[in-house]
Amino acid sequence: MSRLYATFKYTLISVWAGFVVGPFMWAVLTSFKDANGVQGGATYLPWVQYEPTLTGWQNIFGGAGGVDVVRPFLNSAVITLVASIISLALGALAAYGLSRYRFKIGFIANSDIIFFFVSQRIMPPVVLVVPFFFLLQWANLLDTIPGLVIVTVALLLPIAVWVMVDFFNGIPRQIDEMAMLDGCGPFGAFVRAILPNSVPGLTVAAMFCAVFGWNDFFFAFRLTFTEIQTLPQAVVALNSSIPPWWTLSAAALFGMSPLILLAVWVERYLSKGSLPGVIR
Repeated sequence: MSRLYATFKYTLISVWAGFVVGPFMWAVLTSFKDANGVQGGATYLPWVQYEPTLTGWQNIFGGAGGVDVVRPFLNSAVITLVASIISLALGALAAYGLSRYRFKIGFIANSDIIFFFVSQRIMPPVVLVVPFFFLLQWANLLDTIPGLVIVTVALLLPIAVWVMVDFFNGIPRQIDEMAMLDGCGPFGAFVRAILPNSVPGLTVAAMFCAVFGWNDFFFAFRLTFTEIQTLPQAVVALNSSIPPWWTLSAAALFGMSPLILLAVWVERYLSKGSLPGVIR
């Protein structure tokens, strides 16, 4: 029975790994092809079935017929980084308050407030884009990086609150109480005792914020015109009536690389462990 279970488990894992890795490897192979290599049928072995070329990669850095993605890459990096930091800071404070204190206004309690935050991610983006457009137009922030940062914070803050409330609920209240006995106020207990024990939760929240912020296309497309372009917009701009698959594959890999490197770097923090550290 155990051998049958092991066979089934590893077969399932292998199938799922192939399902996940297959498209990625296909994109890697396609990024080193040219028009002849793509249109000549499916090929898998470089230097055997086709001659590798850097045409696709040259195109995404301003080569002939391509688009320079360096500036859009930097725009996306700045927007994602600033919006994620602001969302984590505000989200951690809001989540701590919702975790440690009880609020009640009429029939509205903590659970309703938390659901309100989550509901902001339930609404279709098309419902929010018109109000965002008029707000940024009123503030003269259309087609600017600060405007996109504000919109991105509004999109990422519910994620940060949702993740951090659940994590703070798992941290014993005795830690807060011991910090206050040592002379800390509520904010001091949060900064000196809770945050050092919240690295796994903050890391998960930061990862979610980075992924959603980096991949946003709809709001950037609708709230910018000529001055600002993000990386997803630049990748879409590479498309045409005859898609240059070699260039699109290179652009997709280039766009995924920061998130892959980030995931590898923070992997050690992604699992909840014991609560290390002491109150400082």
